[in-house]
Amino acid sequence: MNVYIQGFLLQLSLILALGAQNIFVLEMGLKRKYQYMVAAICSVCDIALVLIGTLGVSNLISSVVELKIIVGAIGVLFLVYYGVVKIKDFIFFAKIKKSKVDANYSKKKVALMALSFTLLNPHVYIDTFFLIGGYAGRFDTQQDKLLFGFGAGSFSCLWFFFLAGFASKFSDFLIKESVAKWVSLVTGLTLLYLSYKMGLDSFEEFLVYIN
Repeated sequence: MNVYIQGFLLQLSLILALGAQNIFVLEMGLKRKYQYMVAAICSVCDIALVLIGTLGVSNLISSVVELKIIVGAIGVLFLVYYGVVKIKDFIFFAKIKKSKVDANYSKKKVALMALSFTLLNPHVYIDTFFLIGGYAGRFDTQQDKLLFGFGAGSFSCLWFFFLAGFASKFSDFLIKESVAKWVSLVTGLTLLYLSYKMGLDSFEEFLVYIN
């Protein structure tokens, strides 16, 4: 099988799960607020991390346990905060005016949130550094490793732009009050669940570290 296709298919299997990053891309698509900028930021970050992983830097990062614990803790706090915000949106939906919602999403804030959902998520490093980077270790030449990395990165790019475009296209239906309220609830609960899972992983890392 072509090296590029192997990378493409491996990333496909990893990224399709409904993670915090995917949820944020979908949300911005629904709001039609800089959704393609968000897709571009997520794509560039994923491609960069994949290439770093395929070039072997994962071995260095994996040895810094303190860094993994710190990133995990920050990621948990971020997801809990954003999950609570979405639950609050669900509870007080009727009181939220459109002008207020729009004002809370400046271009700069959206860009920073896209970076946060990408770089503060320990699972993105597990996928790009350890799983993809580890798989790339089976190839002997740097050329094959890079080709494999570009295969994985290209799927990330296609996926994020697909999510942004899909959500934007159907946003007229999904942002209706009767639907949007429940979208906020599902999003909030999903983010809180992801923070719980991430917290367990980080706590296990911490227990291993102190023992």
